Amino acid sequence: MVVGTDARGMRHCETTALGVLLRHLGLDLSEPMLFGLGSGLSFIYWDSKNMDFPFLGGRVRPFELTRNLATGLGLELVVRETASPSRAWENLTAPIDAGRPVGLQLDSYYLDYFTSKIHFGGHVVAMYGYDDRSAYLVDTDRQGGAVSTSLTSLAQARAARGPMTAKHRSFTFTTPEQLPSPQDRIIPAITACAGAFLDPPIANLGHRGIEKAGKLVRTWFQRTDAPQRDLPQAALLMEEAGTGGALFRNLYRDFLGECTALFDSSRLRTGHTLYTEAATLWTEAAALIKKAGESGEARFLTRAGTILSDLSRIEREAMRALSRLEA
Repeated sequence: MVVGTDARGMRHCETTALGVLLRHLGLDLSEPMLFGLGSGLSFIYWDSKNMDFPFLGGRVRPFELTRNLATGLGLELVVRETASPSRAWENLTAPIDAGRPVGLQLDSYYLDYFTSKIHFGGHVVAMYGYDDRSAYLVDTDRQGGAVSTSLTSLAQARAARGPMTAKHRSFTFTTPEQLPSPQDRIIPAITACAGAFLDPPIANLGHRGIEKAGKLVRTWFQRTDAPQRDLPQAALLMEEAGTGGALFRNLYRDFLGECTALFDSSRLRTGHTLYTEAATLWTEAAALIKKAGESGEARFLTRAGTILSDLSRIEREAMRALSRLEA
């Protein structure tokens, strides 16, 4: 069974899946617009005793983007979760048999086609078909766009347990009789994202998290026994791991750029200008972290820490401007 769908891969996994599901309903939005309407931008510095190395995250938690987008656009989001593999398969095949693609959250490590064998339980794909052996998915451009994986690997990926995983989560959307107007939801989405970024509940999040990362990145040589492996890997995740580069700042920059064509606002233009600068600096920071791992020289981490401190200030200034937008 295969559903006819527009199987376009994008830069980020969750927005790729959202694009597939919404285009099937007749709502075709750019990837930056999907990300921005979902108030997707954030930051987290994540480290714990059971982690091999710290993680820098540039977006909200997995699936929060989907929930935000559904709420903002007035869509009904139907989410199915279960501990039963057989029930999970029924939850997956029922929409497809009815002619609709379905979104899945799973651990990308088990997918046959996935190029980076790292456990990540927050990966999201769209599924548009299956046969006796394979599932037909849409993933990011980097992973191949329209791809397939064995039913066995799909079952393993959906059943995985660990950080950021969900219990065989699948989801679909339904729209009201009249399609929503995304433009009416842009300003509320921006101000909600700015508010959360400016007033995080803990110091690991938002602009405070970036400031913390700027201090702690300088100590990363003491955090690992294998800096030649761990630092370039951290830089790769920052710059290329489905984020569109620069920890999602490129996507948000482009979203704000689209918005400046729709609204005449000096505060919006300020935010766009500052996130254009921020995206470039995130790429520079990632390059310095990679160079530190390859060379073993701590001075590159010191420079990266200085840039991160600057980024905390730049992004705080940008979000202050954006938080004052008026509908």
